[in-house]
Amino acid sequence: MSAYTGTLNETQRMDTAAAVAVALTVIGWASAFPAIRAGLAAFQPLELGALRFAIAAVPAAIFLAVKRPALPRIDELWRFGFGGAIFVALYTAMLNFGELTVSAGAAGFIINVSPIFTAIMAMALLGERFSRLAWLGTVISFTGIGIIAVADGHGLHFNAGALLVLGSALCSAVNTIVQKPLFARHHPLTIAASNMVLGALCLSPFLPEAFHQAAVADSAGLGAVIYLGVVPSLIAYAAWATALSRLPAARASNFLYLVSPTSALIGFFWLGELPSLLGILGGALALGGVIVVNLKR
Repeated sequence: MSAYTGTLNETQRMDTAAAVAVALTVIGWASAFPAIRAGLAAFQPLELGALRFAIAAVPAAIFLAVKRPALPRIDELWRFGFGGAIFVALYTAMLNFGELTVSAGAAGFIINVSPIFTAIMAMALLGERFSRLAWLGTVISFTGIGIIAVADGHGLHFNAGALLVLGSALCSAVNTIVQKPLFARHHPLTIAASNMVLGALCLSPFLPEAFHQAAVADSAGLGAVIYLGVVPSLIAYAAWATALSRLPAARASNFLYLVSPTSALIGFFWLGELPSLLGILGGALALGGVIVVNLKR
């Protein structure tokens, strides 16, 4: 199969696709935080990650087998390997262990350091431009996420779990920079599918024990891991790759500030959790900051 190349007309059509991809990413990853907490009630952190991505890797592997995409060049191999080992396996392990002791609001605040990391590295390493207006929007959004964390009621306690969540944010940011050049030659779904398969392989040593835990897990735990494998993994990772292929890395990452307020919205409709006025204010600031970043676009 030939390398992925986009025409001008395709690029114009993909503007809408990029917006849809961002929306799917935000919704998928927003729902992942409560799903992980539910899954950890039935599985150990590494076993939860192994089973989650084993579920996602099966359709991803079928996609690669059917499409037979262009093989990576020698100098691209490490970028693909980085996605599987760091963006999937290490990110998942650190986030799962972190969520054992960190509240959902605090985790959402810490993980949203990732767009800041990404913007700085994109300017330094990819030559992207991030205007003063964009930085203003970033500060507004990050302030909103901080308010949401405070409104969570558990406070911000920077313990070992918080450091693990911060490490997962760094994994995500670095991977965005590492894999961004791949989109010039490879289809985003190829990159996402490869990440799923390679990440599942990295986590596979914990899969046998995951099956033992699944045998005694309740329906809520099993439902959580299946949901994690399909929506926040298979769908959201593919959507993120699509968004990243259409947008500059810094700008694409800025949309991730919408994850925390969307998570609160999901909690309202799904679990009947009423957000506080402080939480609503934080969500409005997070949304406002994203709007500021995209004012001229």
